[in-house]
Amino acid sequence: MKLTILTPDTQLFEGDVNSVNVPGVKAPFEVLNNHVPIVSALEKGEILVKTSSGTETFNIESGFIEVLNNNISILAQPVKE
Repeated sequence: MKLTILTPDTQLFEGDVNSVNVPGVKAPFEVLNNHVPIVSALEKGEILVKTSSGTETFNIESGFIEVLNNNISILAQPVKE
């Protein structure tokens, strides 16, 4: 699967992934290969990205996810430090 994570200022991640866990508004959920198409709002929390070389995490305030044909796009507002 291909994943792109964008914020208003920068691209946080782009590449092949094995799975992605996101903080959905109603409940957290995981996206695996061949996931059904979905568009969902995201709430404050952690995006967990699993790749063949390890795991990366990104903290967000809010955002949206779109999954279509093994392409995942996340538009997110990062946590302000």
